[in-house]
Amino acid sequence: MTNRFQVRDRFAGGAQFIGGRLRPGTSGRTHAVVNPATGEEIYTYELAGAADVDAAVAAALAAFPGWAGATPGARSDALHRFAEVLAEQAADFAHAETLQCGKPIRLSTEFDVPGTVDNTVFFAGAARRLEGVSAGEYSGDHTSYVRREPIGVIGSIAPWNYPLQMAAWKILPAVAAGNTIVLKPAEITPFTSLMFAQAAQRAGLPDGVINVVTGAGPDAGEHLVGHRDVVMTSFTGSTAVGRRVAEIATATVKRLHLELGGKAPFLVFDDADLEAAVHGAVAGSLINAGQDCTAATRAYVQRPLYDAFVAGVAALMETVSMGDPLDPDTDLGPLISHSHRDRVAGYVDRARDHARVVTGGEAPGGELKEGAYYRPTLIVDAAQNSEIVQSEIFGPVLVVLPFDTDDEGIRLANDTPYGLAASAWSRDVYRTGRATREIKAGCVWVNDHIPIISEMPHGGYKASGFGKDMSVYSFEEYTQVKHVMYDNTAVARKDWHRTIFGDRC
Repeated sequence: MTNRFQVRDRFAGGAQFIGGRLRPGTSGRTHAVVNPATGEEIYTYELAGAADVDAAVAAALAAFPGWAGATPGARSDALHRFAEVLAEQAADFAHAETLQCGKPIRLSTEFDVPGTVDNTVFFAGAARRLEGVSAGEYSGDHTSYVRREPIGVIGSIAPWNYPLQMAAWKILPAVAAGNTIVLKPAEITPFTSLMFAQAAQRAGLPDGVINVVTGAGPDAGEHLVGHRDVVMTSFTGSTAVGRRVAEIATATVKRLHLELGGKAPFLVFDDADLEAAVHGAVAGSLINAGQDCTAATRAYVQRPLYDAFVAGVAALMETVSMGDPLDPDTDLGPLISHSHRDRVAGYVDRARDHARVVTGGEAPGGELKEGAYYRPTLIVDAAQNSEIVQSEIFGPVLVVLPFDTDDEGIRLANDTPYGLAASAWSRDVYRTGRATREIKAGCVWVNDHIPIISEMPHGGYKASGFGKDMSVYSFEEYTQVKHVMYDNTAVARKDWHRTIFGDRC
């Protein structure tokens, strides 16, 4: 997928993958995918509407009995083959992800694609581990055991910042547990979600197990969440949209998983390794151009290290190379779109009234002026209650604030509506231990920020949502727990019957 014509050839059948084949949408509206590095329109397609969602759900519903009835071993084997196909196509996936998102090819090649392959291998193994409570005679007269069963058709919505990984996080635990799924990716980044579904088909997963509808949220997304045959919704995106998803899902009594916004604190104590903290802050705030809900966005630095930390971060940010995301030497690519770039710039410009921009704070010119680029930005002297500190910016912007006591640092770290991720930096195991206990976030890193692994869960507290992606914890969310209880006595008249019949029988 090196140019617009190959993109068009690859998806000539349309951007809806329903029942095992590509097809055009039927909403009557089109959408143009834009390369954010150049502003070039690279693919125009027909958006999905309600009829396409209905068709995808029907395909998933038809495939459900066969897939749910397959043995765990059969599902595991299919997912292992799926991982092999993904690995064979790694270069194409990386190229497509960079083309539609603008993320540097190093990130796509070294993080997004191998992470997705590893996640697929993990859930191939997890498919064989549908475990419950051991059988036992808990009442004395009965044997009880727990079954974990697939729950049905899942309707999931994934965001634009990590289209491939988010597709995997939604699809893999669902299908490993025996469910079928309809995924709605962001309409601005459809390529790798569609390729993921096609790779699954190539690996031998039955038609209808994985379906992809590419449409707008108010049309395709809301219809999918509210569909009567969809039994669970998993959504990743902003907290505001998550509230709307919850309203629709609640009205139809669906199981719900929400992974929402974040405003991750980066807490640096005065005994931290300064060099490690500086490098961690720059990497953690700039990954994916800061378009990461776990990105380091608020650095709280204990006063003895504050000035040196600010100077170190500014100096390192100024070395970051911006350029063509397909160039392996590029460190930072564009934001997802010009409108999003302008939104990020708006936050920074409003902060100038009460804070100081140390470096960055502008879009580059020259060869990059046509793209949605924004320079790495460091802000200081902001108030804790200011917009730049409290709101999710979703761009390459780091705000640094000082603190004096450990109590104050932890209090400030918790002082936003969000609770998705955080990090604590110190050589003192007791200090970091306290931070991991008291910071209200679903993930707390110690002396690092950002790494994720398939074996561990991802999900938040507070306004960051609930439920987990990855790990066996996410796998369990896609199963129905059933208690089965056998009478062991063969006695027709049970003692408890007296509560109904007395001694008459």
